[in-house]
Amino acid sequence: MTTAEHDALKQVTEAIRPLADDDWQAFAAIWHPFTAKRKVILTEAGGPEKYLYFVLDGVQRVYYLDDLHREATIVFSYPPSFAGVVDAFMLGQPSRYYFETLTASVFLRASAHDLNRLMASHPAIDSMIRLGLTHAFSGVLERLAELQCYSSADKFKKLLQRSPHILQLVPHRYLANYIGIDPTNFSKLINSIKL
Repeated sequence: MTTAEHDALKQVTEAIRPLADDDWQAFAAIWHPFTAKRKVILTEAGGPEKYLYFVLDGVQRVYYLDDLHREATIVFSYPPSFAGVVDAFMLGQPSRYYFETLTASVFLRASAHDLNRLMASHPAIDSMIRLGLTHAFSGVLERLAELQCYSSADKFKKLLQRSPHILQLVPHRYLANYIGIDPTNFSKLINSIKL
């Protein structure tokens, strides 16, 4: 891991919960560099999520595919953030979702075995992971409320509030899918909203 990668991981981790130096050193030691090309499925529905990823470069998405092969984009990830199908990773259950790179991507990744071992032996790391998951769960609840109550325009405005740079990162067809509208109507939506 380079100094820049180390610093990015530490900054995001400390924003969740600062760790004492020995806990941080143990946590940092389990992360290993990994790269993937554009449009690579890193996790398949029905398979395990073996890794928690930390995004250093690139854009990814987690999506659901129903029996009629319709996609529903659940979440986007981009630097600096943790990524992957976290529920399958933490529960050790088969994934219900796909994790895909939308662009060439650079990561650090930690195995479930290594992270679980650290969580069992380092209470501060366990606490930091649980706090991070709680923040993620809070975001999921907010997203559910948006899906149930907001118009497409309001969903788009909320997305831009959370991630103002998302239009430059993610192809518009995936943003349309995330909002729940047909891609052909997405340009009309963009033009109808003052950015």
